[in-house]
Amino acid sequence: MARTIKKRGLVGLAALATLLFAASCQPPERPPIIAPQILRVSNRNEPGDLDPAKATLPDEFAISRTLLEGLLIPGPTGRPPLPGLATHFELSPDGLIYTFHLRTEAAWSDGVPLSAPQLVAAYQRLLTPATAAPKANVFFPVKNARAFVSGDLPDFSAVGLRASGPHTLVVTLEKPTPRFPYYVASGPWLPVRTDLVARYGRNWTRPENFAGNGAFTLTEWRADQRIIVRKNPRWHGAQHVRLEEIHFMRFDSGDTEERAYRAGQIDATMSVPSSKVEVYARERPSELHRAPMIETRYLSFNTLRPPLDLTSVRRALALALDRQKLVEHVLRGGQPATGRLVPPALREPGELTALPPDHHYDPATARKLLAEAGYDPKKFPRLEICGWSASQVAILEAIQAMWRQELGLEITITIREAKVHLSTLAAGDYDIAFITAIPDVADAVELLGDYVTAAPENYPHWHHPAFDAQITAARQHPDRATRAGHLFTAERQLLEDAPLSPLYFNSKIWLMNPRLRGWEEDGLWSRNYHTVYFSENK
Repeated sequence: MARTIKKRGLVGLAALATLLFAASCQPPERPPIIAPQILRVSNRNEPGDLDPAKATLPDEFAISRTLLEGLLIPGPTGRPPLPGLATHFELSPDGLIYTFHLRTEAAWSDGVPLSAPQLVAAYQRLLTPATAAPKANVFFPVKNARAFVSGDLPDFSAVGLRASGPHTLVVTLEKPTPRFPYYVASGPWLPVRTDLVARYGRNWTRPENFAGNGAFTLTEWRADQRIIVRKNPRWHGAQHVRLEEIHFMRFDSGDTEERAYRAGQIDATMSVPSSKVEVYARERPSELHRAPMIETRYLSFNTLRPPLDLTSVRRALALALDRQKLVEHVLRGGQPATGRLVPPALREPGELTALPPDHHYDPATARKLLAEAGYDPKKFPRLEICGWSASQVAILEAIQAMWRQELGLEITITIREAKVHLSTLAAGDYDIAFITAIPDVADAVELLGDYVTAAPENYPHWHHPAFDAQITAARQHPDRATRAGHLFTAERQLLEDAPLSPLYFNSKIWLMNPRLRGWEEDGLWSRNYHTVYFSENK
């Protein structure tokens, strides 16, 4: 018999989330607002797709979240997930069955009532092998979801997703997963209308064909220019939404968006050029904002290409980098330098054991490793390091200079558009890449799980059976201490073999109109726009 979570564990999470949601959506006093309530925000990468089954970039999910609402929505600033399409959920005593209760008034933006069977159909589409959803892994805690995606199980009725009524969704897990609400709040769990997908194919996300269940609806999409979403009057919380429109404006770099911000053309940037951070901190501090992210910037070494197929060469490249100098003299935004992949927010409290110093600054050992590998710097193959934004040129040039100074190596730099950059990495058509690790869920097993054999985001194309075994063991153990031990061992193996080299934990630094209020986001680039509005006063 199911029990409603009230006293401890994740039910306390549900109750807390309900209170937080009520507080965020129903302010006791509405401050004076100004018209028009049109928010213009920078969007660095042109979305390849707004379909949750196809999207891969945080930029894509950020826009999709304005148009579609999941069962739960991310809690801002590290708080637990909040009620979304579901008003609450119940968890069975064995921790295996979640029962989500949907809002009875929920509807799509075209007026069609929303129902639990529609969600099941959307999830079936995403998990169908032919869809090849890049983020299907966030459904793997669900019973038989992994087997269905792989094609080993052809019968979807055996997957732990079913509607027990028009407004009740029952989810059965493979094993207890304490952080499962965080999975449900992730982007791939956003629902879509499969009848529209069937009718329009890939064009279902065009404004003229689109219907969503979020706080806004899609009204314009001009490729490489802007995307406009407008308040959805049919959303259940529409009476509390103050913004009339959001304009997602496309910019190629931090410099261009900063100039647009100074000219009053946008209200919020994605970042601030490193050369401008100190200026804004000194002259316009109320407009400069900082927030730690659950994100690690790192170098990926293509282990399929010589000489990067040698661990000693990869470690030499890692040890020749002075990460502290990179963050202090190049980034200058307070980002913490690191030799670890897992950010502090995803580690167990009190975890103090240091990992091996394979990625600390040690140029003498780096030169020794390169010599032991049999490479003369003058005859070392010319390699290329690539990134996805012009704003990264400065740090790539600094890395290039360090390898030249410490190892005598000449490395070239290439910048590609973000989608092209990712497809190049996935295809293994690169040497060294500057890339970011942002887990789909705030869980270390999802971050490290990207590097198991043949994982879609295993960009180093690395294979390590012992590492794979540790990740599998971590997924199978609900006990936090045991699970943390497996993850710690896995991270140590990853760093020792060095298919990648962490550089720093990213911090978001952005500029924002001082009249903006209600801005909320988490450490994974998720943002709740339904709480945002312009105030009359700064």
